[in-house]
Amino acid sequence: MSNLIERLQRQDLVWQGSGLIGRQQHSKALTTTGYTELDKHLQGGFPKVGVVDLHTELGIGELRLLLPSLMQQSGLTAIINPPARLNADALQRIGMDTGKLLEITPGCPQEALWAAEQCLKSGACNSVLVWHGALQVYQVKRLQLAAQTGEACLYLLRREHYGEGTLPVSLSLGLNPHTKGLSITVKKRKGGWAQSQFALDMSLLWPELTEQFHTQSKEVPDVAQQYSTGR
Repeated sequence: MSNLIERLQRQDLVWQGSGLIGRQQHSKALTTTGYTELDKHLQGGFPKVGVVDLHTELGIGELRLLLPSLMQQSGLTAIINPPARLNADALQRIGMDTGKLLEITPGCPQEALWAAEQCLKSGACNSVLVWHGALQVYQVKRLQLAAQTGEACLYLLRREHYGEGTLPVSLSLGLNPHTKGLSITVKKRKGGWAQSQFALDMSLLWPELTEQFHTQSKEVPDVAQQYSTGR
């Protein structure tokens, strides 16, 4: 029976509760987000292995949310189908090793999922980011299996209206703009419960992202600080 339960857990078909043993085992499989407040709400951080579903509009700070965690990793980070080319100069200025970034621009959504699966299984990537639309359960299960094979984490960045239904992901977050950074809703968390909305203050790491900074400087927030305007 125990072997059966372990096999089902590896396939994400059984979810553990938040008991003491469950929390201890779960915490070992997490990596810090780089934000103390977010780590607290996630009880440790992002999963090292699995699929993280982010429901977000473009250019509200979604990439900056992930950067502190990505910068700590030793392996490659694959960036698949981004909405615009990455701003390498801006990334280098904050200390990101752009030599560890692999940008892939597939020709269609099916190719994007195939590329994500290959990167996850390769063992060379710690993280894979893919911008995508609606997904089927079987597609997410394939990605989960690939992530487990290569011991990597996939971050799905999708708009809110693509987030309907329950997908077998390790973590699901809803992101909305906030005057000090992001308003975050933990919609689903493996080993825990969904939570109410909370504000993540990102002004310490990214002061130029907040409304207060732009009110003082009378500048318009520039999405190009996350992505360049060219394709």
